[in-house]
Amino acid sequence: MEIQAIVSLDRTECAVQCNSKKRILEIISDIAAKNNPDIDQATVLASLLARERMGSTGIGNGIALPHGRLPGLEHVIAIIVTSNPAIDFDALDDQPVDIFFALLVPEEKTEGHLQTLATVAGKLSDKETVKAIRRASTSDDIITALSQ
Repeated sequence: MEIQAIVSLDRTECAVQCNSKKRILEIISDIAAKNNPDIDQATVLASLLARERMGSTGIGNGIALPHGRLPGLEHVIAIIVTSNPAIDFDALDDQPVDIFFALLVPEEKTEGHLQTLATVAGKLSDKETVKAIRRASTSDDIITALSQ
């Protein structure tokens, strides 16, 4: 799967002011629902929080991959948010997180969900991509960084 197939400008926000894990997940849920009438903000938030209760999706190096399954969703969508400042997200390396690449997947698509997570994690393991995302001052800049 190509990352460009799941990202869009209307689901990307740069330098969001935030100071807690719950608040950033609320912001992600708001963005998802705002741009898709078939998605309920409360359902998205509940799904993301349920996944976080199983263990943090903060993978280290200031990056988190929050994700959740949604009933009725037809295809995978991504919400990308950067925060300023970085926030405590209980990441594996105990470092604050400033890049959030959230995935919402159809409830029944387990195999595709894991492949998508692996693709995103692979892209975000590229140091130049991560540097470009951190330098981004607009949503366009974030999309461009992910497309290279």
